[in-house]
Amino acid sequence: MISSFEYYIIKAKQRNHEALYNSIVKGMVRHMHIDTKDLLNSIMESFDRISYVKSSDIPNIDLYMDQVTTFMDKNFRKTTRYPGDDKIMTKTMINNYAKNDLLPAPIRKKYSREHILVLIFIYYYKGILSISDIQTLLGPITEKFFHKDEAFDIKTIYEEIFQVGYDQVEALKHHVMAEYDSAMGTFEDAPEDSREFLKLFSFICFLSFDVYMKKQLIEKLIDEIREGSFRKSDQKADNKKKE
Repeated sequence: MISSFEYYIIKAKQRNHEALYNSIVKGMVRHMHIDTKDLLNSIMESFDRISYVKSSDIPNIDLYMDQVTTFMDKNFRKTTRYPGDDKIMTKTMINNYAKNDLLPAPIRKKYSREHILVLIFIYYYKGILSISDIQTLLGPITEKFFHKDEAFDIKTIYEEIFQVGYDQVEALKHHVMAEYDSAMGTFEDAPEDSREFLKLFSFICFLSFDVYMKKQLIEKLIDEIREGSFRKSDQKADNKKKE
């Protein structure tokens, strides 16, 4: 079944009403352009509302599994693509993270604030990295700083990483807008009825290439960690301190 809008387009073509047909097509093109720009502006505005879960927002008491999943769902539901359907973190996921050494085991079935901080790192990583890569990346952190009664601990690392990341939002906005402007300058000679879609396609390609290149860099750095070069340098530093 076709919509009334589609019906009038078909009728216009059948009757050779080229002026009407072209007017409709041009209207669709303008509509697409406005939607794209409005969507981008909406995203830019949402960047201004970005915040992160501060360590002080996490209960300073040990939590059972149900309380952990509730906390994660409450704080990260809005970050998902489909808030009504996407799973933030399930019991099965958390159990698997512990089995695969991404997450230190709970103590008497309870999870501390530090467990939650590690889970937040995992939540952000799991969309772009494999389980093996996350384990390689977080392993040295949990091994050296998890449940350590020292001034420099996982909480310190978490707060510095996320505060610096939060401070980069403005630079990210400028970068995205620059890529958008570049994309809008492409396909000027393309057929008019396809031009705006091709510009949007170009914008998505630019963003995707950016993600691809950064992912390649991340994986190379993780491979370096896996090969032990960073651990060896840390060991040398520890030995010098002991001397």
